[in-house]
Amino acid sequence: MRDFLKHTFATLFGILIFLGLSFGGLLLLIIATASKDTEPQVKDKSVLVFDLSQNIADSQPNSSTRQAINEALSGDETDTITLKTVLDTIDQATQDSKIVALYLHGGDGASTSGFATLKEVRDALQRFKASGKKIYAYDVDWSERKYYLGSVADTIAINPIGDMEINGFSSEGLFFAGALQKYGVGIQVTRVGKYKSAVEPFLMTKRSPENREQTQELLGDLWSEFLSATSKARKMTTQQMQAIADSKGFLTAEEALKAKLADKIAYSDQMVSELKKISGEDGETKSFRQINLKAYAKIAEAEVQKQGGKHQIAVVYAEGDIVNGQGGDRNVGGDRLARQLRQLRQDDDVKAVVLRINSPGGSATASEIIQREVILTQKAKPFVVSMGNVAASGGYWIATYADRIFAEPNTITGSIGVFGLQPNIQKIANQNGLTWDVVKTGRFADSQTITRPKRPEELKLVQRSVDKIYDQFLTKVSNSRKLQKNKVAEIAQGRVWSGAQAKSLGLVDELGGLNAAIQDAAKRAKLGDDWQIEEYPKTSTFEERLLKRLIGATLTTSAPTSDPLTQEFKKLQSDLTSLANMNDPTGVYVRLPLNLRID
Repeated sequence: MRDFLKHTFATLFGILIFLGLSFGGLLLLIIATASKDTEPQVKDKSVLVFDLSQNIADSQPNSSTRQAINEALSGDETDTITLKTVLDTIDQATQDSKIVALYLHGGDGASTSGFATLKEVRDALQRFKASGKKIYAYDVDWSERKYYLGSVADTIAINPIGDMEINGFSSEGLFFAGALQKYGVGIQVTRVGKYKSAVEPFLMTKRSPENREQTQELLGDLWSEFLSATSKARKMTTQQMQAIADSKGFLTAEEALKAKLADKIAYSDQMVSELKKISGEDGETKSFRQINLKAYAKIAEAEVQKQGGKHQIAVVYAEGDIVNGQGGDRNVGGDRLARQLRQLRQDDDVKAVVLRINSPGGSATASEIIQREVILTQKAKPFVVSMGNVAASGGYWIATYADRIFAEPNTITGSIGVFGLQPNIQKIANQNGLTWDVVKTGRFADSQTITRPKRPEELKLVQRSVDKIYDQFLTKVSNSRKLQKNKVAEIAQGRVWSGAQAKSLGLVDELGGLNAAIQDAAKRAKLGDDWQIEEYPKTSTFEERLLKRLIGATLTTSAPTSDPLTQEFKKLQSDLTSLANMNDPTGVYVRLPLNLRID
C-alpha cells in the first residue's frame, strides 16, 4: 500500500507539473502548431537553400519525454534531418519548375555526417545539376565534408578571410590501458581474428600492426573516393589533388582560387547579389527569393504521398549499437527490431522490406535474435539491405541473409570477428579497503564476478564461447553469401573493409544507396510503380511531440560550435557510451573497433 501511494502521488505530481507547463505555454503551443502545420508556399523563381553544416542521419531519434525535456533545457539539441528527407527534397526540387537553383552554404556548426551518407546526397545534387539547374556554393571555412558536397557546384565561392581544408583523412584512436592500470581496473580479453581491434584500447597504448594496417587501407579507400569525386568535379587529376593535400593542407582563399578549387572570392552579401540576378528580390526580406531545405521538405513529402501506390515497401532503420533487449532511442534493441520485422513479415499489406543498417554491431546475442527474423522475413517476401556509413561486425551479421546487399564505395563493413571483454575492479577496490568473501556451491558459480580476475579455467570457458560464435559467424556468411568457408575465414579475422573492397570480395552485391535498394525491392516484389514507402520505427508519440513543441518551440535549432576541449570530451563521452552499451548476457560481442572516427 505504501508503494502504491508513493507511485500515485509521484504520478499526480508529474501531471501537475505537466499541466503547469501546458497552461503556461498554451498560447505558444497554438502559435507553434499553426505555423508548423501550414504548408510552406514556393514562389516562382525560388532558390533552394541547403545548410552544409546540417547533420544528416538515417532516422530521426525518437526521444523519450525526459530526453526531450533535457535536450530542450540544456540547449544541446542538434539540428538533424533524415537522409530520405534530403534525397526526396532535392529530387522534388529537380522536377519543380519554381525552383531555379540550389544554394549550398556553410552554417555555424560542423557536420558529423558520414561520407557514405554524403555520397548519396552528392548523387542527388548531381541529378539536380544534370537537369540544367545551377548550384552555387559558399562558405567561409571549407572543411572536407562540406567540400565533398560543394565540389558539385557550378560556382564555388570562399570568403576572403576563409580557408579550405584539403589535407587527407586521419583516425585518432583513444586508448584507456594506461588509465585503467593507474586506477587499478583489470581487463581480460578473449577474441578471434587478428584484426579484431575493438579490445585494443583496453590492453594497449597504441594500435597493433594489424590494426594500423587495416585502418590505413580503409582510410586510403575512403580518401580515394574523395579524391576521385572532387577532382573530377573540378576538372583536375587525383594526382593534382593529392599534391595539394601534401603540400598545403589548408589553403587561404587566394590559394584555393589559384589552385582552381574555388571559382571566386566573395563576401556573403556579394553572393546574395548574384543570386538575386537569378531569382529576383524578395519584397519582404530584401534578399534573393528562397526557401530552405527543411521547409521545402514538407512540400516534397506531400508530393511523394500523392504519387504513392497502394502497395507498401517497408524501410526499417537499424541505427546505432546493437544491444540486448529493447534498447534505447539511439541504439538497436535486438528484441525490439526482431519484433518489428516479425510484424512486417506477418503484414500482408507489406510487399517488401528494406533494412537500412548504420551500425558498428554490438551484442552477439541480439544480432542472432535479429538475424533469425531476417531469415524468416526473407523467406516470406523480398528482403533487401542498404548499408549506410557503417554496417560492420554485428551490423554485417544481420545483413547476410538478404536477397541483395547494397553499399556505398565508402561504407565501412566486414569486421567478421568476435571478442569478449572481462573487466575486474579488484585492485582499485582493495586499494580503498574493499574486499569480498564468496560462498558457492559450484566451481564456476562466481565466474561472472567483476570483483577479481578470471581464473585460467574460467577464461577457457569464455574463449570456447567466442570460438563457437566466430565459427557460427563464418558459417552464416559462407551459407548466405555462397562462399567457401575457408575463403570467408581468409577475409574475416575481424578486418574492416570499404564497400568497394567488400563488393570485390563477395560480401556486398552492388554499390548503391538507399534509393537503389528500394527500387530493387520494388522490382523483386513485381510492384511496377504501384507502391509507397512506409518508414519504421514510427515517430514520436503525441505526448513527446506535444512536449517538444511546448518547450522547444522558441529554441534555436542550430548546433553551437564547441571549443576543442569540449569536442575531445564528447569523443570520450561517446567511447564510454559505447562501452556502456555492451550488455550481451554472455559477454561476447561482434563489434567494430571502438568508435572509428575519420577526421
